[in-house]
Amino acid sequence: MGDPRGFLTHDRVLPGRRPVPVRLRDWREVYEDFPAEALRQQASRCMDCGIPFCNNGCPLGNLIPDWNDLVHRGAWRDAIDRLHATNNFPEFTGKLCPAPCEEACVLGINEPPVTIKQVEAEIIDRAWAEGWVAPQPPAAATGASVAVVGSGPAGLAAAQQLTRAGHAVTVFERADRLGGLLRYGIPEFKMEKRHLDRRLDQMRAEGTRFRTGVEAGVDVTGAELRSGHDALVLAGGAAAWRDLPIPGRDLAGVHQAMEYLPWANRVQQGDLAEPPITAAGKDVVIIGGGDTGADCLGTAHRQGAARVVQFEIMPRPPDSRPGANPWPTWPVVYRVSSAHEEGGEREFAINTVAFIGDGSGNLAGLQTVRVEQTLADGRMGFEPVPGSEQEWPARLVLLALGFTGPEPGPLLDQLGVEMTERGNVARDRRWETSAPGVYVCGDMGRGQSLIVWAIAEGRACAAAVDAGLGGAGDLPAPVSPTSMPLA
Repeated sequence: MGDPRGFLTHDRVLPGRRPVPVRLRDWREVYEDFPAEALRQQASRCMDCGIPFCNNGCPLGNLIPDWNDLVHRGAWRDAIDRLHATNNFPEFTGKLCPAPCEEACVLGINEPPVTIKQVEAEIIDRAWAEGWVAPQPPAAATGASVAVVGSGPAGLAAAQQLTRAGHAVTVFERADRLGGLLRYGIPEFKMEKRHLDRRLDQMRAEGTRFRTGVEAGVDVTGAELRSGHDALVLAGGAAAWRDLPIPGRDLAGVHQAMEYLPWANRVQQGDLAEPPITAAGKDVVIIGGGDTGADCLGTAHRQGAARVVQFEIMPRPPDSRPGANPWPTWPVVYRVSSAHEEGGEREFAINTVAFIGDGSGNLAGLQTVRVEQTLADGRMGFEPVPGSEQEWPARLVLLALGFTGPEPGPLLDQLGVEMTERGNVARDRRWETSAPGVYVCGDMGRGQSLIVWAIAEGRACAAAVDAGLGGAGDLPAPVSPTSMPLA
């Protein structure tokens, strides 16, 4: 610990966000630069606890006190080595992870926690700027080959680890570009795609092969994948979205969030000038109060929506931890993202019961009712509040209700893998499915989760695959298939 009084001397400080009127004119990331001295002070707030709960709060087991101390002492090169020891893609987590490590920070018991996520982001940004991030090709080839289906964070993490272990790895991606949700789900203002592209360049230089526009199960069959490779890793994510089957669902103007967000990203990639689904000039309602809903909100602002309202069926969370939600568990509290800061209205404890048409098949609005949360026989429910019915104008409704599991499709049928009761691909303690030599990691096996869990599962799955192929067995496995978060 470089400064034993750092947590007493300095308050928690985060980088400022660019002014709302400025950032709404472009799609660049919202945060301003953070001075190096300010970051050094923030790193000094780390108490180097005897039991660093932050490490356990992070599924990757990031060596957080180590690199906080190194940043405070100005040893940036050593800091990135410590960071890369546990995390393949700290620029992804440093921008997109909700930072369960911070909520597990011991300082957070009675003070604002250490700004772990910002320190992480600054370490990797410095490393790229200094040229310290270089390809790490394997010392020797093993002669074994592995196919990875899906190029999201889990698939990329597994592929990079297996390539570095000497296996010949090919990643299959059905989209025209790599990255999965990192490419087409995460808006540019949360993570500019240059961060993704330079990691992909590093992986290519290490020897990982990528095949885009190839849908596993259609363009290449499950049998072909198995016969052409010694192991197969399923990392296709949980892309089956939750729907809202209520009257008027088929009206034009009601779309899933993941039908809407990719078009905005394609505009930023230069594929087209205007998206076919746009919020420009419209009254917009977003149903769902999570991160995907906030992504839709920020996108709608930049497209010039006339009005945006975001619905959440749950009641408004408290401003601080309730007694039943103690440290170090993830606090269910009221949060304001950069998109919420930019405008829009938020409505809690509200349920949509019908979409209203204009008589010609187009959306004109929706009907809602206020609800009260109930608990009976251990099951949560919602009861409508009499007399609280209301109509809202809307020409665009975006459903951001989460995901139920992997998309059903020919690949899973061809492989004959067993599924869990929750609709995910079943796996054993070695990350292997019911089909020998076929492994699964990330949301496809865990269900919808955080990016940090996807990377951790990709790394751990790679270790299992390497062991199954007779590798040296020295790849790290930060989590098990049954690991659970602090929640």
